[in-house]
This record gives sequence, structure tokens and C-alpha cells, in this order.
Amino acid sequence: MTIRGALVAIPAWNEEGSIADVIAKVREHRPDADILVVNDGSSDSTAEVARAAGATVVSLPFNVGVGGAMRTAFLHAQRGGYQAMVQVDADGQHDPADLDRVLDGLADADVVVGTRFHPDSMYFVGGPRRWAMVLLSKSLSRMNKGKISDPTSGFRSAGPKAIALFAVDYPADYLGDTVGSLAIAIRNGLVIKETPVTMYFRQAGRPSKNAIWSALYLGRATLAIVATATRSRKTPKGDAA
Repeated sequence: MTIRGALVAIPAWNEEGSIADVIAKVREHRPDADILVVNDGSSDSTAEVARAAGATVVSLPFNVGVGGAMRTAFLHAQRGGYQAMVQVDADGQHDPADLDRVLDGLADADVVVGTRFHPDSMYFVGGPRRWAMVLLSKSLSRMNKGKISDPTSGFRSAGPKAIALFAVDYPADYLGDTVGSLAIAIRNGLVIKETPVTMYFRQAGRPSKNAIWSALYLGRATLAIVATATRSRKTPKGDAA
């Protein structure tokens, strides 16, 4: 198997209005990285626009959500022999200027989470959603024996051990791609660290979940942690040093 460097994975659902710009900015900041767009059952021209922008595109036959799309990306990374993979949102909220920081953190970690909560950040979350995030942060930090201040951040990277694990064990349910995957990583002994990142408002399109999901946020997230924490510990296959 050929050993490759970094893969930037972009899960996308109906993001034709922003995907080309995201790809261009990723290429600007990490010209050495390969770019994979997982077209998650889009009904618009997301796949065609992404392909025209120079990305490799894998199209799913129907919408499976971010978790399912990212499972596809991890399988692609594992089979392609990539040593690092970083997730970037297709809506323009993540700043590709932070790619170096997120990827460089893998030098001494298996998973690096880009946290939106730091002294220089202008990102704000209030109300019940913020309360849920605080609870999740405390719960996962206790499991991790190290601080995880932003458990729902989708801007994160994975090294060889995490790629091997997530290619076979990555939750596809709501919050699974963020909270659930971190709990799985912790239970499997992976090293998780954080690094500060910038978060913007989405450029185009609409969120995959509506406001109703906010009311279920706390309960679903807490159940995700409890369910994963009670599972038996597994050892990732094919973990590279």
C-alpha cells in the first residue's frame, strides 16, 4: 500500500454555493494535501462543482448524514494509505488557514480537535445549546483525563491510529461524528488534544438539522456518551506509529 501524506475530507450536502470556494482555500493553504469531497446524496450540483474545482468526489446514493459521510472518508483514507486526515465543513465555516495547526498537532496526538472556545475567538453559543456543550465538555474531559472544551467541533484531524479505528467504528447517528467519535477514541486509548481555530458563519445553503434538534441536543449527546462509555475497549487494527 502506498503511504500518502494528508487528506482533507469535506462532507457536503447541497453545498453548491460554497464548495468551490472552500476547495480553493484549502488548496491555497495546503497545496500538498489531497482533497476528497463526499457528496452526501445532494440534490443540487455539489458533485459537479466540486469535481470542476479539482477535488476527488465520492457520491453517496442518498443522504446519510455527516457521520456516514465521514465513515466513507475514513475508509478512503485507510485504503489510500494516508497518514493524516482532517475534516473541513463544506459551508465555509471553517478557516483553512488553521489547517497547519490542526494537522501539526498530530505530532503528539491521535486526534486533534479545533476548539472554537479560546480567548481570541468571537464564536458564541448561548441558551440550552451552550448548557449542553458545557455538560458534554465536562463529561468527555473526565473520560479523557484531559480537557476537551469543544466536543461538537467538526474541524478536527486524525492520525494513523484514528484512521484505522474510525474506518471500522465510526457512529453515523446525530452527534455521533463529534461526541460519539470522541468517546470511541477515548475508550480505545487514543490521545486527544485541542488547538484553537476560527469559526465563521456559513456562506450558503442551510444546516442539515433544524431548530427542533436543539431541544433534543442534551439528551441525545448524553446518551451517546453513556452508550459508548459502556462498550468494551477495542484495539485499532493496523495502527501505525
